[in-house]
Amino acid sequence: MRIAKEFRWEMGHRLLCHAGQCKNLHGHSYRMQVEVTSDELLNGMVMDYYDLKQTVQPFVDELDHCFIINSKDEKLLEAAKELKTKIVVVDFETTAENLCRYFIDKILAKGLPKKIQKLKVKIFETSTSYAEEEIDLD
Repeated sequence: MRIAKEFRWEMGHRLLCHAGQCKNLHGHSYRMQVEVTSDELLNGMVMDYYDLKQTVQPFVDELDHCFIINSKDEKLLEAAKELKTKIVVVDFETTAENLCRYFIDKILAKGLPKKIQKLKVKIFETSTSYAEEEIDLD
């Protein structure tokens, strides 16, 4: 059995590694689905949706209306600090794929119930494009 909860946020970024349009400053209305799986139900639930939201929402709030910046992007870091804008600095290219791993790492560090067997994160960067990663926890 599995359940999923959806989260949304607005965020800007750019890709240093990209030769096309994504090298420019731009933003997205991100949508993320976090899915957990367990064969064991407690009171008929895989996990309470409230508890899942309490686990994930702080990480979403941290990114909402920020500019996420690769730590190697020194010029953008300098400009953002001068502008005193909300930033989150990471040590990776800010692709949807890497954001999936970012959220998985954050969720696992905060912790899930021991009965959860799988965790899947799916991030929509646009309404038609997404990346997803699923990991086994047992």
